[in-house]
Amino acid sequence: MKKQTLKLSIDIAAPKQKVWDVLLQDETYRLWTSVFHPGSYAEGGWDEGSRVYFKGPEGDGLVSRVLVHKPNDTISFEHLNVLVKGKENRDHPEAAKWKGLTETYYVTEQPGGTHLAIAQDITPEYAEHFNDTWQKALKKVKELAER
Repeated sequence: MKKQTLKLSIDIAAPKQKVWDVLLQDETYRLWTSVFHPGSYAEGGWDEGSRVYFKGPEGDGLVSRVLVHKPNDTISFEHLNVLVKGKENRDHPEAAKWKGLTETYYVTEQPGGTHLAIAQDITPEYAEHFNDTWQKALKKVKELAER
């Protein structure tokens, strides 16, 4: 499957720890990921090797594995399969489009706050949508962290 990597970033006037917490704590995770799909949430653990289930309210979403977790620094996921109505489905047409793609968040301290960068592998058909949506999501993370 052909892929490209989206790379976006934003500067946030908040401590690195606060930005990290906004990214991964359930309450704020649900808020910033709602720009991708209202009602989005994650189940599972953030530890390296753990499975994470990125879900929407209908139970559809992605099954992923945490590749790297360096607290307050980097977290990276590899997408494995899709969820359809809450069940893992390797045979669904969307599964092949997501399998093996990665998504990584980098949090770096800088003067006056934090630099948040993301890198997400994506298929060309979804690139424009995710580029636009990630820009909104990064603004939402900034808004939440700067409160």
